[in-house]
Amino acid sequence: MASSLTKDSPSAPAGPEKTFFGHPRGLATLFLTEMWERFSFYGMRALLTIYLISGGPDASKGLQGGGLGMDLATTTAIYSIYLSMVYLLAMPGGWLGDRVWGPRKTVAIAACTIMAGHLTLALPGTGTFFAGLALVALGSGLLKANISTMVGQLYDGPDDPRRDGGFTIFYMGINIGAFFAPLVIGTVGEKYSWHLGFALAAVGMGIGLVTFLVGTRHLNPASSRVPTPLSREERVSWLRKGMTWLLIAAVFYGVVGLSGHFTLNWAMIPLTLAGVVIPAGVLIRIKRDKDLSAAEQTKMSGYIWFFVAAAVFWMIYDQGGSTIQAFGTTKASTELFGIGFPTSWYQSLNPVFIMALAPVMAWLWLWLNRKGHEPTTVVKFAAGLVLVGVSFFFFLMPLLMASGGALVSPLWLVGIYLIQTVGELCISPVGLSVTTKMAPAKYASQMMGVWFLAVTAGDSVTSLLSIAGVDLSRSGVVALEALLATLAGVAVYMYRKQVRALMGDIH
Repeated sequence: MASSLTKDSPSAPAGPEKTFFGHPRGLATLFLTEMWERFSFYGMRALLTIYLISGGPDASKGLQGGGLGMDLATTTAIYSIYLSMVYLLAMPGGWLGDRVWGPRKTVAIAACTIMAGHLTLALPGTGTFFAGLALVALGSGLLKANISTMVGQLYDGPDDPRRDGGFTIFYMGINIGAFFAPLVIGTVGEKYSWHLGFALAAVGMGIGLVTFLVGTRHLNPASSRVPTPLSREERVSWLRKGMTWLLIAAVFYGVVGLSGHFTLNWAMIPLTLAGVVIPAGVLIRIKRDKDLSAAEQTKMSGYIWFFVAAAVFWMIYDQGGSTIQAFGTTKASTELFGIGFPTSWYQSLNPVFIMALAPVMAWLWLWLNRKGHEPTTVVKFAAGLVLVGVSFFFFLMPLLMASGGALVSPLWLVGIYLIQTVGELCISPVGLSVTTKMAPAKYASQMMGVWFLAVTAGDSVTSLLSIAGVDLSRSGVVALEALLATLAGVAVYMYRKQVRALMGDIH
C-alpha cells in the first residue's frame, strides 16, 4: 500500500503532506487494519460451519475429519448465535469507546482480543473452541463501531467533501479482506488442518494490530480521547452491576454443571433469547422516551418498519454461511469446469459481487434520480426483501435435484449468492443512510448500534428455530422462508405511502 501514497499540497513547514488517494494518511492505517481484521474474521467464518459438521451425521464422506461432529441443526444454531453476538456487542463496544477507553485504545484492545480468540481456536478441544469463539465475538463487537468512528474523525466534519469517498475506500478494504480470507484460510483449514487455518486467522489479525499501532501517529488526536468519560461514581456503579451479574451467572452455571444437568442448550438458549429481547427492548425504550418530540416519535414509528424488514432479511441472508454453505459442502460438486476447489471458497462470492456491483448500483440510483424515477427508501427495502425471498425460491431447485443423492453444479450456489448480494445492496447501504437520517437527536450516536441489532434479531430467530428442531435445509422450510420474505417485501411495498408519511421530511 505504500506505493499508493501520493503527494498533496504543502500544509506544514516540513514539506508536502502525504495522502492516501487524496485522503488523510490515517485512512491507510484504518483501511489496512480493517482489511486484515476482516481477513481474520471471514477466514474463520468460512471454516466455522464446515468444521462444526466435520465428523458428524450431516458431513459428506470426502470432508476432512477432526471437526466437532455436530449435526446441522446445532451447527446452524451456533453459527447464528455467534453472528448475533458480534452485532449485539457492537453497542457496548461503542459505549466503551465513548465513555471508558476512547476509540483508539478500544480498537487496540479489540484486536488483541480477536487475535487471542483465533489462537484459542487453533488449540484442539471443544472447550477451547467455544472460548475462542466468545473472544472473537467480543473483540469484533469492540472494534466494529470504534474503527468507523475514527474514519469519520479524519475529516473536517460531516460537510468535508472527501468524507463519503473515504468511507467508500474503507468499505473496499472490508471486502478485499473478506474476498481473500476464504481463499487462503479456508483452503488451509479445509484441506490441511482446521487448527492451522484458525492460526492463520490469528496471524492476519496480528498483522492488522501491528499496522494499527505503527500508524496511530497519522490518526486524529481526538481518537485517543474519551468523549464523555464516566465519573468516579458511575465507574463504581457499573463495576458493581457487572460483578453482580457475573457472580449470578457463575453461581447459576456452577450449580447446573455440578448437578450434571448442563448441556449446550443451557448456553445457547439464553444467548438466543437475549438476541431477540434486547433489540426489542432498545426500540421500545427509545420509542417511549418522553424527551422525543412528536416528529421524532413519528419517525421512530416509521423506523420500526425498516428494522423489522431488515431483521427478516438478515434471518435468511445470513444462512448463506450456514444452511447454504453446508449444502454446498455436502450436496454440490467440488469441481467446476474440471477444476477442483475447497467449498469454503463459496464465502468469497459475496465480497467479489459486492465490489463488482456496488458501483453499478450507485450509478443506477443516480441515473434514475436524474430521470426522476429513483425508487424511494421504502421501495428499495421492499425490493431487497423480495430478492432474498427469490434467492430461497431459487435454492429450492438444487435442493430438489440433490434429494436423490446426486451432486448438483456449484453454479446453483453462485446464483443464490448473486441474488442475495443484489438484495443486500438494496437493504444495507440504504438502511445505514436512513438510520442516520431518522435518528432522534438524543440518540444520534447510538442509532447505528440499533441498526446492527436488526442483524442480531434476525440471526437469533434462526438460532431459535434450529434449537427447536426445525430442519432449515428441508425444502418445505426453505419454501416457507422464501414466502415469508417475499410477502414481507410485498407488505412493505403496499404500505409504502403510510411508511413514507411516518418518515416526515426524510426522503
